[in-house]
Amino acid sequence: MAVNLSKNGTELMAAYKEVVDGKSDTNWVLFTYEGNSNDIRLAEKGDGGLEEMVEELSSGKVMYAFCRVQDPNSGLPKYVLINWTGEGVKDSRKGMCANHVSSMANFLKGAHVTVNARAEDDVEPDAILEKVSKASGASFHFHKQTPEYRDAPRGPVGSVYQKINAVEEIQQTNKDDFWSQAQRDEEVRRREESKRAEEERRAVERERREMDERQAKERERRAKERAQQIEEESLKELISNCYSLICFKNEAEDNYTGSSGQDIRARALYDYQAADDTEITFDPGDIITGIDMLDEGWWRGTGPDGHFGMFPANYVELL
Repeated sequence: MAVNLSKNGTELMAAYKEVVDGKSDTNWVLFTYEGNSNDIRLAEKGDGGLEEMVEELSSGKVMYAFCRVQDPNSGLPKYVLINWTGEGVKDSRKGMCANHVSSMANFLKGAHVTVNARAEDDVEPDAILEKVSKASGASFHFHKQTPEYRDAPRGPVGSVYQKINAVEEIQQTNKDDFWSQAQRDEEVRRREESKRAEEERRAVERERREMDERQAKERERRAKERAQQIEEESLKELISNCYSLICFKNEAEDNYTGSSGQDIRARALYDYQAADDTEITFDPGDIITGIDMLDEGWWRGTGPDGHFGMFPANYVELL
């Protein structure tokens, strides 16, 4: 998405004009984004020069600084544009903001030197002033030409001759070369950033797929173990139930044999309410007679009300 310079346009332009206005004490201004949006806002401004401005740069932000400095050669004011991308900025954000550099350069016109910086070493005031000095070096040496050259005789000038300002020509050549190199460097940087972002995206995607595969295999392994465990427990329970039933039948047969010709009775230990007509109802202490031991869990007998039906065996004790 394109950078938005219109939302806070009045404030941005006013701050920029303070720097380019030679009568103003303000000699630097710093811009950044509003949160994660593409809206540019004023971050700070001051009159303490590069040293003061550098202190306001944040390693977690993308920022743009425009500064007025004094040319070490000529003493004239020069303007420096700093495109700052902190080392803590996410690669995805770096890639997006890299497309805004040219728009910011068009807005902050008049820069003699542009610095693309990521760390404090890139914005050392002395290093920036050295770049300013080199950018104006040709112009400076031109004014130091020898008297012999100035006094040398000149030939006649033709009618189509146009006077050439050598200083302007050299400055323009240096400026064109500088901006061409800066644009090439910026393009290379953008490609590298895009490549790194794509590699990181692929690495994250690959790691996510591998994690999903590991988790799926782990779930499958646990499911198999659980199924096997359930099967083993069910088999053990079945064997146990069969053994208990055999023992119960043997015991019931023994009781029946020992009580031959006698009525099997039991006393209720708990109260029980019949669920339907096939069951009997009784209270604690009631006597159930004529008991028929069907299986381990359920017996049949005559309740205190004379009704014959089934009841849970563990609710009574034999007499």
